[in-house]
Amino acid sequence: MLNLFKNKSKDLPEFWENYEAKFQEKQPTEIAETRFVVFDTETTGFDLAKDRMLCIGAIGVRNKSIDVADGFEEYISQETFNPKTVKIHGIIQHERIETLSEEEAVKAFLKYIGNSVLVAHHAGFDIGMVNQALTRMGLPKLKNKVLDTVNLYRGTRIMSNLINREKSYSLDEIAETYHIDIKDRHTAAGDAFITAIAFLTILGKLNTDNKLKLKKLFRY
Repeated sequence: MLNLFKNKSKDLPEFWENYEAKFQEKQPTEIAETRFVVFDTETTGFDLAKDRMLCIGAIGVRNKSIDVADGFEEYISQETFNPKTVKIHGIIQHERIETLSEEEAVKAFLKYIGNSVLVAHHAGFDIGMVNQALTRMGLPKLKNKVLDTVNLYRGTRIMSNLINREKSYSLDEIAETYHIDIKDRHTAAGDAFITAIAFLTILGKLNTDNKLKLKKLFRY
């Protein structure tokens, strides 16, 4: 009876249960059949504990193509403000843009991503920011599998014997290598789109024999 009461006290909201239920479905094993969600966050700074997300931007990738109709962008209202990072992302406090609360934005993001494989550049930071928001909401961490384009890019350089294991390649460096236009750099949606182009280019470099399997991507 005590255990039953304990479990009942930990009931999670319906939107989280709907999100978790997606992971009970059979997952694709082929890259072409997998929905990837490439995402980025713009934040007030780089401290996971103290800073907050200002915006989440994402784009869907399926069948080795970017689905421009499958996009996500939400700005988040809050009081946290860091004038130093405004120079990077350009999002100023009380700017006249439509915003959601952090909880509303995270709920919308969970509904959007479902059980897709998440892709980000320096993914640990962006995943960490979302997980910190989930913690503030009293919820568990993201359940999605994650790919980091930094690690995938290193994989292409191993194949060409140009690997520098100590180097943390920036998105700008990868964009320059692959001649990707960066005019929308440092917006969440813009960086997500740039990362998606880089991701598809990297997949092409890694899949020279057309035999690359999804599970191998997680080994890089």
